[in-house]
Amino acid sequence: MTSSGLHEFNGAFQLYNHPSDSNPLKVYMNSLPFIRKVAFDVRLFGRGICGIRKCSHSIISATPQASIMDHVAHNSHLSSDDSKMPSIETALILMRHGESMWNEKNLFTGSVDVPLTRRGVEEAVEAGKRISNIPIDVVYTSALIRAQMTAVLALTQHRCKKVPIIMHNRNKQAETWSQIYSDEAKKHSFPIIRAWQLNERMYGGLQGLNKQEIAERYGKEQVREWRRSYDIPPPEGESLQMCSERAVGYFKEHIEPQLQSGKHVMVAAHANSLRTIITYLEKLTSRELIGLELSTGVPLLYIYKEGMYMKRGSPIGPGEASVYALTRNLALYRQKLDEMSS
Repeated sequence: MTSSGLHEFNGAFQLYNHPSDSNPLKVYMNSLPFIRKVAFDVRLFGRGICGIRKCSHSIISATPQASIMDHVAHNSHLSSDDSKMPSIETALILMRHGESMWNEKNLFTGSVDVPLTRRGVEEAVEAGKRISNIPIDVVYTSALIRAQMTAVLALTQHRCKKVPIIMHNRNKQAETWSQIYSDEAKKHSFPIIRAWQLNERMYGGLQGLNKQEIAERYGKEQVREWRRSYDIPPPEGESLQMCSERAVGYFKEHIEPQLQSGKHVMVAAHANSLRTIITYLEKLTSRELIGLELSTGVPLLYIYKEGMYMKRGSPIGPGEASVYALTRNLALYRQKLDEMSS
């Protein structure tokens, strides 16, 4: 059964019919690899895919710093029942940090502030290339250096050429001393907001110990219980449930309102804090949360629209020949980047 959604394949775009839709949908285009003029006959399919009614698309003018919905607002060729403004559609990128120096040594890291390895730096740069065509307005990281390094290195690869700026908001003096007084500089910056609530799960008495040695000392089942159970913490540490309460709580209070207001958000954090956020986004059970695995330095894309999060997977690298699902608005944003760099 074919999957549904707007796909990019070596610069070309294909649209597949949703299994529950009895009407076959077709996409026609006459200029590749960019979208120059496209005729669509597409309906909203529901969760996980983009939707467009009958329309003809031609090139529009806007800056890449603007929201992708600003681009779409210029496209007025909608059917009569779609004459109202389109609903907000925003991008959410989640990214686990690149390999840290304690990942490399197989040590429990938790809340210990450990930097990236050379491989971790390369993973962060590669991740940045994967998201270089996706709009980003604001960035959140944990208070730990490995997440901050990953965010900054990834953002240096973005095609809009904005400068990553770490916001210092610990106190009034820090805010004053790091104030930017140029509106132009602000416009061309990625604000990076640090939050301890996005930190990795605190592993207590296990931090700094070798995982294999601990398994040999206490048994694999005991270590698995400490690492994978939902409500059982390691000695003097946090349970996954405790980590979830702070990470998801912060996401709901600070990050979700940004998405609802039309901002595109990137979050660079850690395996456990991100696993709990993904559980919230995808409405998973605690049992499903326990089975989630996240690789270092691999970005995951979600689309927020009408109160729902639509999982899009991980964007492909610029040199990869593969099929990747794009919403129409993301395709328009990428087109604008292509035009400005040509």
